[in-house]
Amino acid sequence: MTDHAAPARVRSLPSRLLAVNALHADRLVHDGLAAEGARKWHFAALTALTEGGPASQSDLSRRTGIYRSDMVAVVNELAERGLVERTPDPADRRRNVITVTTEGRAHLRRLDTIVDAAQDALLAPLDADDRARLTELLTRLLDHHERTAATATADAPATEAEAEAD
Repeated sequence: MTDHAAPARVRSLPSRLLAVNALHADRLVHDGLAAEGARKWHFAALTALTEGGPASQSDLSRRTGIYRSDMVAVVNELAERGLVERTPDPADRRRNVITVTTEGRAHLRRLDTIVDAAQDALLAPLDADDRARLTELLTRLLDHHERTAATATADAPATEAEAEAD
């Protein structure tokens, strides 16, 4: 089904426009990374390690938003390819520190090129000013909804018993 089959009122809803464009964006990034034998989570983990330095799997999970259980598989895949190393944490021998390798940095540079090309393909009809404005607006929306979610979580009762007591 093409988007033009949807009623005009539905096609013009910002929520639908965001969702349909998100599908296109996801496909472009996924396909580009897959051609290099990578996934979005590989890109996120390597980027987080490069920008933020070595981390435990838990810290890496927090930095990237990847669930801890999924992070184990991501680190295993990256380690098998020699893109990251696991070493015992000198401060706590029960946990490992994940570090990006020289090969991992080179791989990330290739992935950066692929992700940049996907962004260019996604935003092809927009000039540089439009791209900057779109990014600004999307960031503002995201910041708002993250603040709203954080406030709602902070205001929520901690337990069902507390909710019933109110």
